[in-house]
Amino acid sequence: MRKKQNRIHPSFFFACIIMTPVLLCGCSHQVKSTFMEANDLFARGNYNASLSKYEEITKKHPTEADRALFEMGIIYAYSGNEQKDYQKSLECFRKVIKEYPGSGYRKDSEVMLFTISTITFKDMTITAQQRQIETLREEITNKRNETVTLQKKIEALEQDVKSKENEIVSLQKEVFALQRGPADKILIEKKARRLTLIAKGKVLKTYKIALGGNPNGPKERQGDNKTPEGTYIIDSRNRNSGYHLSLHISYPNEKDKKRAKELGVSPGGDIMIHGIKNGLSWVGDLHTNVDWTKGCIAVTDQEIEEIEKVVPNGTLVEIRP
Repeated sequence: MRKKQNRIHPSFFFACIIMTPVLLCGCSHQVKSTFMEANDLFARGNYNASLSKYEEITKKHPTEADRALFEMGIIYAYSGNEQKDYQKSLECFRKVIKEYPGSGYRKDSEVMLFTISTITFKDMTITAQQRQIETLREEITNKRNETVTLQKKIEALEQDVKSKENEIVSLQKEVFALQRGPADKILIEKKARRLTLIAKGKVLKTYKIALGGNPNGPKERQGDNKTPEGTYIIDSRNRNSGYHLSLHISYPNEKDKKRAKELGVSPGGDIMIHGIKNGLSWVGDLHTNVDWTKGCIAVTDQEIEEIEKVVPNGTLVEIRP
């Protein structure tokens, strides 16, 4: 195990750690029981014992090893684990990606790899800045004649931290601006990975988006992981979605149905604008680095809440290539 880190991002790890593992339908009673024991040990703070149970699953039940490795990666990175080891966490997620390419945990493992690496780098930067602040404060004490100059340097470093708070304030102002009136059109530009809210011909706001895993071209059939292209409307919404909150798009339209009929296939359905998968909201706008949906349009949880407030049912949706 690595030594305890000086700084972590609790908002990142808290959201993913409290996820209750979902037992796979194909699991035997024995492996289900072992998963439950491992989860219970984790809940009681017995992280080493929980890791041992998951390790046992990887050896005795290789078909469930991908899930066990993913859970181990989470425990190794958990902020409450005093013996956390980011390197071992990364090794677990890399193993899922390399050895289980068809795993349902592959995408989440890729996100975890990227996020932990990013946070580790940012933590190192923050730690270095904190050390620099302390050094400057010592110099102020020892060199009174340089106090003013050194104090300005400290304030500059502290301002770097405060800028993050200013970003939050800016976002809150944007939300307030959106509350002034409803949008009458949603324009989705697939190539630009951009969603734009429009009211009376004027742009209210734009958002970066993620699309289906096979984004090029219009959706033709069920299961092709393509995001549709055409004109639709918002015809319903689900505030209890598995992806935080979702707005349902009226796909397929008549053109889509005709194309699917000519191909002799089902056109599919359930195309939505939604947030991030429940339990992974900490990913935030990093999710746009990968097209990860099954054909839907994804934004962050905060963004779908903004959009839902100003987009009534019946709003026009135009999806361009």
